[in-house]
Amino acid sequence: MDISPERRREIIAALRKGTVPQRGLDFFAVGLSRFEPAMAAELADVAQGSSVFKAVRGDYGCGKTFFGRWVQEHAKKKGFATAEVQISEAETPLHRLETVYRRATEQLSTADCFLGAFRSVIDGWFYALEEDVLAEGTVDPSDAAGLARRADDLLEQRLVEITRATPQFAAALRAYRTAQRQDDHATAEGLAGWLAGQPHVAAGVKRVAGVKGDVDHFAALSFLRGLLLILKDSGYSGLVLVLDEIETLQRVRGDVREKGLNALRQLIDDIDGGRFPNLCLLITGTPAFFDGPQGVQRLEPLAQRLHVDFQTDARFDNPRAVQLRLPPFDHARLLEVGVKVRDLFVTDCSSPERVRGRADDAYIEALARSVAGKLGGKVGIAPRLFLKKLVADVLDRIDQFADFDPTRHYQLTVAAGELTAVEREAQAASVDDIELDP
Repeated sequence: MDISPERRREIIAALRKGTVPQRGLDFFAVGLSRFEPAMAAELADVAQGSSVFKAVRGDYGCGKTFFGRWVQEHAKKKGFATAEVQISEAETPLHRLETVYRRATEQLSTADCFLGAFRSVIDGWFYALEEDVLAEGTVDPSDAAGLARRADDLLEQRLVEITRATPQFAAALRAYRTAQRQDDHATAEGLAGWLAGQPHVAAGVKRVAGVKGDVDHFAALSFLRGLLLILKDSGYSGLVLVLDEIETLQRVRGDVREKGLNALRQLIDDIDGGRFPNLCLLITGTPAFFDGPQGVQRLEPLAQRLHVDFQTDARFDNPRAVQLRLPPFDHARLLEVGVKVRDLFVTDCSSPERVRGRADDAYIEALARSVAGKLGGKVGIAPRLFLKKLVADVLDRIDQFADFDPTRHYQLTVAAGELTAVEREAQAASVDDIELDP
């Protein structure tokens, strides 16, 4: 597939740091093609006005974050806006949906605007109003006052459904448009922030729109509905919202966990009830979160909604089910992705032939086995560290130093400081070596 030099550099830079690239994931995705037809069909349904909830389960290293971003890339090609929110106890606890909504607007992404697309979506919606007025042919383009009046009339028509769903959202939109017309940039900025769920907006700014307070847990759901209506009216197919690392709920205080699980149940019920047309909500978590005593199983109604029988052979998993099971990496997939990354690297380096020759398929396979060996033979959790070592320790050095030969000059070392907690546990020689976080 064609991929721009800029995108190639982004991918390699992310792998060099040991993180999942934000874009270009199709290039080195392996083992996900079986999910593509079902996801494409469900996104098509969402674009027609339905809504979908999906839960993705997998152990560490299976590629849950990767899968979420892969779905987002596919969705943007089909005209969706997307947002990814990392659930965390401190910054975005699930039981406070206002923080989830705020982070979603901060991370809003479209095909034309990679991050921070919320303001451009709102401005584009107002711009489309005037374009629609001009397309009617009833107002002279040079008649600014007439154009503004007709645009206001059309605005009120389109705000009817938004007002019905969330009156405060509609009121702030009106005030935002007025502030822009009057070149009152400070008020417009404040109202845009309030619409995006930002706290601590000046009371004077909110007074202009006739709204009060900050966006709270309950208002956040109404504001999400308002955002979906704006997106659809702006020509987008809908929104794909990914809530990543939702298993952090297992590590919070008991009462907070219960609130988070109830918030998730509420979201699923609202989606099933049709409250959020044009929304695809995808969550990722570990099997322990879905099956263990500190996760979904603590709330029986939620457990019932998410139950899928995974007792059969993984080859026969149903991609249309509410839960998807990601298979763990094996040596074959690890080698495949390593070769793909090597081939991507050589398209944008100074010494492609040297890199390809010294980091051939046999060397990449040997490195993959060595990294897995350092992690107790657990191939499933090796991809992050393997790709980081491959790019930063091997490919970069071959490219920069003419006499560097990884078979003679490189010996794999793994320091505790570069490992995640899960990787450190895998590296431990015995149970006594595992560090516990009380």
